[in-house]
Amino acid sequence: RRGDGEAARRARGAGEARAGMQGGPERARGGGLTERAGAAHAIIEHEGQRRPATRSLARGRRVYGEDVLEIGGEEWRVWNPYRSKLAAAILGGIGPEPIVDGATVLYLGASTGTTVSHVSDIVGPAGRVFAVEHASRVARELLDRVAAHRPNVTPVMQDARRPREYFSVYGRADVVYSDIAQPDQTGIALANCRAHLRERGWLMLVIKARSIDVTRAPSDVIEGEIARIAGDFDVEGSMGLEPYDRDHAFVLARARGGRISGGP
Repeated sequence: RRGDGEAARRARGAGEARAGMQGGPERARGGGLTERAGAAHAIIEHEGQRRPATRSLARGRRVYGEDVLEIGGEEWRVWNPYRSKLAAAILGGIGPEPIVDGATVLYLGASTGTTVSHVSDIVGPAGRVFAVEHASRVARELLDRVAAHRPNVTPVMQDARRPREYFSVYGRADVVYSDIAQPDQTGIALANCRAHLRERGWLMLVIKARSIDVTRAPSDVIEGEIARIAGDFDVEGSMGLEPYDRDHAFVLARARGGRISGGP
């Protein structure tokens, strides 16, 4: 298990990526791609910092003011780890796998679609992202900024606490990605896995310790939440998200098979 100290060491020297670039995509400097992990995602050297990036599925479209670079005739979107917990996890050593080309992802807590848009880039035209968001104001931004320009993103305007009310018509998900701020956030994720995750599918869980219990040490809260999923999942990796997010952890786990317990 990767601890908070290792996550901080891996991210040492990282600063806020420049956002809001005006005009078209700039040509990458310093050699462009430094580590190409997959067909649509890579680690790049950008303004002296290592950053994840995804090859854009919607050329000419920014979602949250991210930098866009032209590399090898392709448009790549720089992925800001201060705006995306998945980007922070990638820099800490937990890659976007099992989010791959053609995958179906059930995304809980989509918000305005910052991370959803990068997941959309990675799964590509053959993949699907079902983006669950209950708050109407941010859901409208998700629709306007992301889903309107990305055919592989389907907004689901539902409460993640009621997983039986959505998604079943589309079959099972390869990945349940959960980034929600609720006291029973892990239980909600498990309920969605029980309802919608395929056999031997994957859970990518963001644990927000302060949203669960402000009276306990965040490390104790995180350990307790990991223990909740351990009965049904093999935990492949976990790490703290400092310096990008305090008192947060990212967990990658794979279902063992059979009925998933532990949810509401």
